[in-house]
Amino acid sequence: MTTTGSTASAAPDTGVHLDDVTATAPPPGPRLPRIVQTLLYGSYREHWMPRLRRRHGDVFRLRVFPDGDVVQLANVEHIRAVFGGPADVFHAGEGNVILKPAMGRHSVLLTDEDVHLRARKLLMPAFNGAALRGYRDLITELAGAEVDGWRPGPVRSHERMQAVTLESILRVVFGVAEGPRLDRLRELLRRIVDIGPVDLLGWHQPKLQRFGVWKRDAEVRAAADDHDEKHLEAVVKEAMRLHPVISEVARVVTRDVEIGGHRIPAGHGVMPSITMVQHDPAHHDDPHAFRPERFTGSGPATGTWFPFGGGVRRCLGAGFSLLESAVVLGEVLRRFRITPDRTRPERAKARNITMVPARGARLVITPR
Repeated sequence: MTTTGSTASAAPDTGVHLDDVTATAPPPGPRLPRIVQTLLYGSYREHWMPRLRRRHGDVFRLRVFPDGDVVQLANVEHIRAVFGGPADVFHAGEGNVILKPAMGRHSVLLTDEDVHLRARKLLMPAFNGAALRGYRDLITELAGAEVDGWRPGPVRSHERMQAVTLESILRVVFGVAEGPRLDRLRELLRRIVDIGPVDLLGWHQPKLQRFGVWKRDAEVRAAADDHDEKHLEAVVKEAMRLHPVISEVARVVTRDVEIGGHRIPAGHGVMPSITMVQHDPAHHDDPHAFRPERFTGSGPATGTWFPFGGGVRRCLGAGFSLLESAVVLGEVLRRFRITPDRTRPERAKARNITMVPARGARLVITPR
């Protein structure tokens, strides 16, 4: 496998070739009109992607707005090669361009190569082990304050978890104290998180930004320019395996590459599919069952669980996210017993680039 910055070909057994591209055929894929593919991908990707994989194999092409041609990847060896491939060939910043209107062009998510590495090095100290240990008490305090306000009965837990997560980001990551500035940032961040597919359309159509919901979004962007714990982390990781927050990550190839015997032209996006790999029975026995014990001991094989992406572009906040999730879950369970409000599992639905519970993760809580 290649190292970052190299221009050598990936190892031959990965099925990914950079310098010795001999394939001429593009990946197969559906022939539906681009607008139809965009709608299916935007609203039903969790169901549509596995169907396309069964029909076309581990490498298949979609035509979606605004990205153009994108290639979904479901083979772990291909994905490892992409994550470990040269940063000058696989551009994650270009792959995340849909986020530019919300994040700004200088976001670490939207830069590539040397610019990205410099920004990442500056940010890494805020998310290392020592820093995370320092955040624990404040996260515990914020989580406790949130949960203390709950009352027995039904609760839309996704809404409440989002609230405490945003509060943690504002107080811990942004370092903003109580006061008018925190109140304003809290509202701005909440509104950005709540964007939907219609909002995304306006992000990339300047003419629409003069009207209605798109005008509001433009204004927001301008203004915003030991054991109990190890088990809890295993529960969190298994939840992320079953219900990853994003269904895939994106890279734009800067030159023609070959993946799985198919030619991917320069400028196309390749999208390692988190959901298809993490739901694959070849990697996770009985993949739709909730089994936190998968993450005790050695855990799943490398590359079969990657809700935070991989390689040099793995999410900087992964450790913070796992810490926060375990702490918040612990604070909830110390106070309440929780049960789902219905017997049927709650399906996921797409919201902007993320996947969320369709009914808000509704639970029934009772005091301990």
